[in-house]
Amino acid sequence: MSLSLRALAFAAATLLPAAAHAAVEIQEVVSPGGITAWLVEEHSIPFTAFDIRFEGGASLDAPGKRGAVNLMAATLEEGAGERDARAFAEAAEDLAARFSFEATNDAVAVEASILTENRAEAVALLREALVAPRFDAEAVDRVREQVLASIDRAESDPQEIASTTLAALAFPDHPYGSPLDGTRETVSSLAPDDLRAAHAAALTLDRVHVGVTGDITAEELGPLLDELLGDLPATGGPEVADADYALGGGVTVVAHPSPQSVVLFGHESLRRDDPDFFAAYVLNHVLGGAGFNSLLMDEVRVKRGLTYGIGSYLVPREHAAQHLGQFSSSNAKAAEAVRIVREEWAEMAEAGADPKALEAAKTYLTGAYPLRFDGNGTIAGILSGMQLQDLPIDYIATRNARIEAVTPEDVARVAARIMDADDLHFVVVGQPEGLETGALPG
Repeated sequence: MSLSLRALAFAAATLLPAAAHAAVEIQEVVSPGGITAWLVEEHSIPFTAFDIRFEGGASLDAPGKRGAVNLMAATLEEGAGERDARAFAEAAEDLAARFSFEATNDAVAVEASILTENRAEAVALLREALVAPRFDAEAVDRVREQVLASIDRAESDPQEIASTTLAALAFPDHPYGSPLDGTRETVSSLAPDDLRAAHAAALTLDRVHVGVTGDITAEELGPLLDELLGDLPATGGPEVADADYALGGGVTVVAHPSPQSVVLFGHESLRRDDPDFFAAYVLNHVLGGAGFNSLLMDEVRVKRGLTYGIGSYLVPREHAAQHLGQFSSSNAKAAEAVRIVREEWAEMAEAGADPKALEAAKTYLTGAYPLRFDGNGTIAGILSGMQLQDLPIDYIATRNARIEAVTPEDVARVAARIMDADDLHFVVVGQPEGLETGALPG
């Protein structure tokens, strides 16, 4: 197959219609060596997507080494085994293989797109990156400069400033409370040996979750898992502790020279495995979910023109959960918008959701769900993500029924349980008139 045809095959694989994946059949595959993967076979295109998540992620950074796991992940394909960075990139290009490596606070994510005709060679190349990365000083320095440039940009971005500030206030004693990129000081001090230590802590068999979708059978995948991952260490860094939530209600203003104020708000919420999660998920969609029909969008934008957009969302991380929201407003109107958000938050906690709005939310959430399955890579990511969140293997088939089962009484009960307008904390980045750091305005 020529390179252009390979490119077309990859493009087609990412453009499969949602209907083709509306009903996915997941198989659990266990390798001879005991590595488990979830597989969805799709043989119409000679291509397979792998999504591998190593639980723990950047939260495994050693004290004083914040940013090490992120820099390690970003350097994995900058040379491995006998290949330096250039040779590794040329080998991947020759195989028409695509690899990506990324750290989040909860996982190191590895994505790979591999043609069937090159499967053995591409898997061997990916194995080198995972098992035998070089961390050459020149490559580390080059990637470090990219990370430092990203840190510099974040320090002047109002959205990033708001996010970093709220995280630091909420989780002062946990890695969640600091940027996973690290700081200029910590990243500048990282040496190749620090990345080797981060690699040994984070990429281990006891942390791995694998999702695979594409042109491969369960019989072919089993031994391949051992070839790809079997030489990783069995265990690594210590378990990541849960994060204590340290933030109460109030306002924190971060002065920033801008005509607009960026506002991030929220409080502690419930975990992904909480029995009330689905009711909370539907509740949040009514309150501030996608589209123009949410309560906050109607009250803050449509009726009062205080912002161009506002939304809220649940953030169920591995070791802490928050219910957050955000909007931007002119400095002159930010205080009024904060007041309206608090009033609507309190109203929802007291009265629950309007039944018509609840039914509309359920219709949207169930109808939009199949649209998520828009390609082999996406599906592989969903499979590994489900394992990372300890969701059952039949989750895709049962998820919409769980949403349909949510009643107005469920939403009212959960709203009263998890929403508290007095606990909301607003981080405002800008020059808001009538707002200052301290208690919530009365």
